Amino acid sequence: MSSRAYRIAPTDSTTFHPRLIGRHGAVAANSYLSVNAGVDVLKAGGNAIDAACAATLVEGLVNAQMHTLGGECPILIRPAGESRVVSLNGNTAAPMAATPQAFLSRGLKDVPEEGILAAGVPAAFSALMTALSRWGTMSFRDVSAHARELAAKGFPVSAGLRHQHKYGIAHLREKFLAEWPGSARLYLRGKEAPEVGEIMRNEPLARMLDHLASSKDPHAEFYRGDVAAEIEKFSRERDGLLSRKDFEIFQTRIEEPTSLRFGDVELFKCGFWSQGPAELQTVALMWPYLEKLAPGSADYCHLLIEAMKLAFADREQYYGDAMVPGDVLLSQEYANERAKLIDMRRSNRELRPGDVRRNAALLPEDERFTPKDWGGGTVHVDAIDAKGNLASFTPSGGWLMSSEVMPALGFPLSVRMMTFYLEPAHHPNVVAPGKRPRTTLTPSLAFKGGKPWMTFGTMGGDNQGQWLLQFFVYRAAFGMTLQEAIEAPRLSTEHFPGFFAPHRGVPNRVRIEPRFGAKVIDELRRRGHDIDLAPDWSEGFVSAAQLDEASGLMEAGCDPRGSKSECFPAAAWCW
Repeated sequence: MSSRAYRIAPTDSTTFHPRLIGRHGAVAANSYLSVNAGVDVLKAGGNAIDAACAATLVEGLVNAQMHTLGGECPILIRPAGESRVVSLNGNTAAPMAATPQAFLSRGLKDVPEEGILAAGVPAAFSALMTALSRWGTMSFRDVSAHARELAAKGFPVSAGLRHQHKYGIAHLREKFLAEWPGSARLYLRGKEAPEVGEIMRNEPLARMLDHLASSKDPHAEFYRGDVAAEIEKFSRERDGLLSRKDFEIFQTRIEEPTSLRFGDVELFKCGFWSQGPAELQTVALMWPYLEKLAPGSADYCHLLIEAMKLAFADREQYYGDAMVPGDVLLSQEYANERAKLIDMRRSNRELRPGDVRRNAALLPEDERFTPKDWGGGTVHVDAIDAKGNLASFTPSGGWLMSSEVMPALGFPLSVRMMTFYLEPAHHPNVVAPGKRPRTTLTPSLAFKGGKPWMTFGTMGGDNQGQWLLQFFVYRAAFGMTLQEAIEAPRLSTEHFPGFFAPHRGVPNRVRIEPRFGAKVIDELRRRGHDIDLAPDWSEGFVSAAQLDEASGLMEAGCDPRGSKSECFPAAAWCW
């Protein structure tokens, strides 16, 4: 053995990123530039809500392939000194002209996956301004300073912004040139995608943000002033459905979150318009059995997959901006009945929603919303301050891949309406005027022992909830540290219908990181799972922050998958 070695123990179980622990503040997000904005705001005297707003505005600029200001931003906040959590429904709303007939009359069978007909009212700005005005301490001018400077003077193009699979500028180059001149003008250099590290400016966005920062009421200026007028004009010229009235009546809803207790931990999620409650349902199905299982074992993975299948089948059947039987879906009695459907020896190919009307384990087949063909991008921001404010923001939508950049404003509109259905008429997520589409976006906040504990989130479309509940279980049931739980191997299932049109699912398919080991993966195959081996470090992109009020210590962590998968340069800081 070398006498000059600095370590002789194996490194397999150690994390790539160190534990970041401090007493003054914690910020984690999907870009080092947004984390820097959040940290600067905290150091300037702002609170966690101010910091999260500042970081989110920067995310919408530097990770534009994942989110822009045209999108949405669900939020969870724990106000300092309070025992409650507040949910902000930062989801888009359908135009008043959005009826099933409006799409069917255009020869469409689904709300389109891209373009102006899938565009609802941009919701992110309203969510940020609502959070800032109710729980922040700084002005919009203050919290937007970093975003305005980076938009005007430029920022370095990241590997994710250029290369990201499906979402990056290089992948979208031909589409920009052929179909979307507004996007081509802003994001291409002549006819080529900018190189990684090249400085990029977004002058239209800088002008708009400066205009909002100089106005007496930025929210009113966006939704009732020049910005709304420009968006309405852009939509009208392309046969879209948005009108000025849609902007005038739009507001961010402040709601009670959903939550469940698991031991001494309570997990909070947004309402049934998000997929957050499906995470609660999954953990409820698993929790009684976890103490007998080893994390990452074949039994653990099988239980996880089968529980997710059941919970997310309920998501398809019941969730939406409608009357949802949440009391039954989150009840222990219902979970107990549903858990009896899990066969630990064999996977199940069916889509099996429960029967909430009869409080039974299985809904009759003729009442199920099973797709006929049965056979996304997001970022996240966590911030905690020394006073005890916790902020969990999950901005998304307004992706470069799905809608043309509006030349006067410097961002595209969200196409979140693609998650709506056009039929059957009694589906909980059928499109309707003013209705909010159900969304994959799912920020997380947890208490432990009755005290605030952590915030966490991820990008990932239909996989968001799956990755987040695995992180939560690793921490709450198996006692991993924050960074260990972030870096532990993960998997996802495509068994249930996707939120996004055309809502396809692939029965029994499991995408899994090879780090689980050949023995576990072979056993899952033996139990009937259709295994799709993912590249290592590609299943989930979790960031998180935590608080121990007794000691005053905070911790922040980010996922090395962000850079390994060329999605975004995730970062975290604590001091």
